[in-house]
Amino acid sequence: MISVKPLYEAHLELADVVSLGRTPFGERRVINILGGTFSGERLSGRVRSGGADWQTIRADGAAEVDARYTLETDKGTLIQVRSQGLRHGPRDVFARLEAGETVDPATYYFRTVLRFETEAAEVDWLNRVIALAIGTRLRGAVELRVFEVL
Repeated sequence: MISVKPLYEAHLELADVVSLGRTPFGERRVINILGGTFSGERLSGRVRSGGADWQTIRADGAAEVDARYTLETDKGTLIQVRSQGLRHGPRDVFARLEAGETVDPATYYFRTVLRFETEAAEVDWLNRVIALAIGTRLRGAVELRVFEVL
C-alpha cells in the first residue's frame, strides 16, 4: 500500500490558453503561469511567474499536463517543479470548464506527478521526493493538493 503525507496546497494563477494548433500527436497548448501561492506545514511561499504548462489535448479529449515552474519559499529559497500528468473526464464537463464555469472536481480526473530540484540545504530532501497532486481547474487558475509519497 502506498502511503502519502500532505506537502502543500497551491493556487496558481494562469494566463489564457494559447493553442499552437493540431499536430499528429494532438492539439498543443501553452498556458503561462502568472504566479500564485503555496502553503504547507514544511513549505510555504509564492509561485513565481514565468512557468508554463505545455499541454497536449489527445484525440480522446484527455489533456496531458507537462508543467514547469518555480516556487519561492518564505525564506527566499528557489525550488524548480516539474509536474506531469493527466486531466480527463466527460466531454460535457470539459466544455463547461472551457466556458469558465465552476465544475465539481469530483466529476473529472486531474492528477499529476511532481519532482523537485533545488540547491538549498534546508530543503535538499525535496530532491529525493516524488509527490502526487490532485488538481482542480478554476476560471484562470488551478488549485493543487500536493502529497509526498512516503
